Amino acid sequence: MAARWRQRRFLAKLPRAASIQERFLQRLLTTHQDTALGQALGLSSVTTLEQFRQRLPIGTYADYAEYFERTAAGETNVVSPDPVVYINVSSGSTGRQKLVPVTVRSHRHRVYANQVTMGFGFAAAQRRQLQLHKLLFTAAATPLGHTAGGIPYGHISSHQLRTSSPLLHRQIFAQPFQTLQLADSFSRTYISLLFALAEPRLSIIAAIFPAVALRLCHYLETEAESLLDDLARGQLSPRLPIDPGYRRHLGRQLSPAPDRAAQLRESLQAEGRLLPRHAWPHLAFVATARGGPSDFYLERFPEYFGDCPVFGGTYSASEAVFGGCCDFDTDGALLAIESNFFEFIPVDDTASKTVLLPHELTLGEQYRLLVTNYSGFYRYDIGDIVEVVGWQQGVPLITFRYRRGGTLSAISEKTTEEHVIQVMAALQRQHALAVEDFCLTLSSDILAPYYVLNMELSAPGPTGMSQINLETWLVEFDRQLQRANPSYGLKRQAHDIRPPQLNLLSPGSFRQLRRQRLAPGQADDAQVKLPHISEQRTLLEGLSVLQQIHCPLSSSSAA
Repeated sequence: MAARWRQRRFLAKLPRAASIQERFLQRLLTTHQDTALGQALGLSSVTTLEQFRQRLPIGTYADYAEYFERTAAGETNVVSPDPVVYINVSSGSTGRQKLVPVTVRSHRHRVYANQVTMGFGFAAAQRRQLQLHKLLFTAAATPLGHTAGGIPYGHISSHQLRTSSPLLHRQIFAQPFQTLQLADSFSRTYISLLFALAEPRLSIIAAIFPAVALRLCHYLETEAESLLDDLARGQLSPRLPIDPGYRRHLGRQLSPAPDRAAQLRESLQAEGRLLPRHAWPHLAFVATARGGPSDFYLERFPEYFGDCPVFGGTYSASEAVFGGCCDFDTDGALLAIESNFFEFIPVDDTASKTVLLPHELTLGEQYRLLVTNYSGFYRYDIGDIVEVVGWQQGVPLITFRYRRGGTLSAISEKTTEEHVIQVMAALQRQHALAVEDFCLTLSSDILAPYYVLNMELSAPGPTGMSQINLETWLVEFDRQLQRANPSYGLKRQAHDIRPPQLNLLSPGSFRQLRRQRLAPGQADDAQVKLPHISEQRTLLEGLSVLQQIHCPLSSSSAA
């Protein structure tokens, strides 16, 4: 009810979006003008929107790093006059992890945007007459540690979970909150699944990224027998590496459910595997990120969730919640006009001379996203390229496409992550090849360059496919990539770029790679995002290659 109320109030404000944006900016500038960063930027002399856009430069994270590091060290009034209660660390998908100060005020704006988006999700369920009961969400609720200044730091999801109402946890979560305080990812997911299996009417599964949702499905399938044994007995498996205190506390809340376990065991025996669509036939929707890199993973969702709709939730990053989806199975996010001030640069404007406000955008065009908010960012170029996919009462709906600079070029062809994901998603639809994950890199040979598709299948080995089938599949990948990126196609047909190579990696390779990129003190690799394209030729060094498949030299045609 609270989320729907916020959503309806938000919708009523959309016709006044331009004035709301300007008022948000003016309040922010007044609030932050006497901070160290505010003084360095001269915020006290900026009184109008035009002055703000003329006097403040467009910046990247490097322009703020010094101020954020001072804040993390314990210095006050650096980026905000408010006490910093948490340091949000990014997932590190673009290299070095970012530090983002969180105050009660900045967190409140983020929570508000999340609640509005939840309201859209609940409204979509209501339109479809879907019943909502318990939610399964397995993100960690513990910080990774404390900074030198004594400030807790970690992923923003853990702070949001810890600062939410305990009553809310009891009302909507399928598992006790203490489950989310377990640092070990496997134990946390296993015990969450155990409690969720006791809820036959579980209606929502939420995951920050689609890859995390697929890992949940993997655990449910591979641990089915053990989970059902524990469910029947009402006990936690002794092999779980958890603190005895947590074990006793959680064990007291777990009741034997032999009838439910027997029902699920019948399904397991009949189907040969236990999947979410078998365990919870009343699922209303799955909530996880959509758009951009997510599309590749979403292609595998029907296998596990059937025709259950997917709600994209918020389009967000460590720095901000940029917007929220308004319906199921759509990628467009409505701008969070009360939580950030937005500007946009046309993607082909390399000089950054044209900067537009939200109402000045064009449907179907792509833009660089600039954000100003209470976290201490001003005209911050996060590096995201977004596309305008719709409008709602004069406010644009945007979807993430790829990251600026996130291109692959052997000879200036600029293949983007969007190009590659588009091809891989299409190939998964067309061929029975379950891909766990992939990354496209460049060959070590820079004089006669070619692309290297590093791919891990969801089952060991080539899942029964022969060498010729994989070779044919690689030829089709090459052809579709030439169509997706005409520049790559021209250079392939001119033989400036040689045919690609496929490296079939051993099972667990990408999990190993994510664990190598964990931050200090971080035990869960679920938050680590890996790029699907990388010009770092040595990115996958040390991983075991099961098989190398070479594309025939005669496969240069894009026809």
